[in-house]
Amino acid sequence: MSKEQVESWSFGDSPEMADELLALVLSGKKTATCGAVWDYEFHNDSLPEEGTVEIVLDGRGKPACKIRNTRVRIILYKHVDAEFAAAEGEGDLSLEGWRSMHADFFRRGLPAIGKEFSESMPLVCVNFEVLEIFD
Repeated sequence: MSKEQVESWSFGDSPEMADELLALVLSGKKTATCGAVWDYEFHNDSLPEEGTVEIVLDGRGKPACKIRNTRVRIILYKHVDAEFAAAEGEGDLSLEGWRSMHADFFRRGLPAIGKEFSESMPLVCVNFEVLEIFD
């Protein structure tokens, strides 16, 4: 019997952001996340899938919780709606706030993979549930 491999990752682009967003997950405020499809393609990573169980790491790389992806969709940045923005649990939970914060995030990271932020860029939008919180 082979052991099932579980993907592990942390949120954001810094240890501080990883811990900040993880705290939102652990408090129950954050039940969704998104990433640029281009980033997955550049790194040859598989896109998340519904039903997949994953381990979320803290900013030091320590496993913090186990989640299950409950819904996965590819959506253009400009078509993300207020419901998804609120599920991300960040800032004031508004769509306007989400757009501002995520545009800044993508403008920081995408040049490293030869891409530029665009309102027409495809995002993988994932809703999840927490299955277990580790000590």
